[in-house]
Amino acid sequence: MGTKVIFSKQKKIRDPILFVGLPGIGLVGKIAADYMLKQFKAEKLAEVHSDSFPPSVHTKNALIELIRDEIHAMEFGGKHYLFLVGPVQPSLDFRAGSAVEHYEFAAKIIEAMKKLGVKQVYALAGINIGDRRLEKEPGVVVASTSKRLLAELNSLGAVADRKEGLISGAAGLIVGIAEQHGIQGACLMGETSSKLIYGDHGAAKKIIELLIKRFGFKVNLDQIAQESKNIENAFKQLSKQFEEVQEEETIPKSGLSYVR
Repeated sequence: MGTKVIFSKQKKIRDPILFVGLPGIGLVGKIAADYMLKQFKAEKLAEVHSDSFPPSVHTKNALIELIRDEIHAMEFGGKHYLFLVGPVQPSLDFRAGSAVEHYEFAAKIIEAMKKLGVKQVYALAGINIGDRRLEKEPGVVVASTSKRLLAELNSLGAVADRKEGLISGAAGLIVGIAEQHGIQGACLMGETSSKLIYGDHGAAKKIIELLIKRFGFKVNLDQIAQESKNIENAFKQLSKQFEEVQEEETIPKSGLSYVR
């Protein structure tokens, strides 16, 4: 089957920009895109089906449907903004798939977006900074296919802090393949920790704030700010408990010590 982008509506699209918000480290990109969609009057434009997705089906009220991603569209300021969102992307575990599936998935997405006239792509994602994430406010790290776009995003607060690196999965490949088709792109990565497996709303909030600066979106951030506090407080408590357990295990039960 490969990857298929199936449009359910034929809609006139003006100067579209694509945001990619699929699951990844800290669920940062997914949370950011999903949160914005909830507040925008967006409509579903297409479904994305792929045999690179997990071999499972989704059930709701005992009804079965294939797992899928979706493309939604919303109009703002005379332009259309498209969102590629959903619960899955091709697996990075090559025991379950291959690198070919990643390239095929990204290529099909860009092929469909090019037909709509998309000129810019922003992949929203996370970048792992480990335990430092809980010691500081997260920033947004940026990488781009365009020096000019990179400079614009730098001026808004995104930081290009790495001379070299790799961006794995859909976030990197969709932007990379877009560049081959003459479409500018950037990857906006919120600083997070791989330990935040239930999602990093704080890092997602930082990405949304940057997009608000760039595009002028009207987004109420109260709910995501509260979610961020709840997640971070819970994780700090768990970390504290874990440290206490480790300390107890390293304290000798007797006053005597032995060297062997």
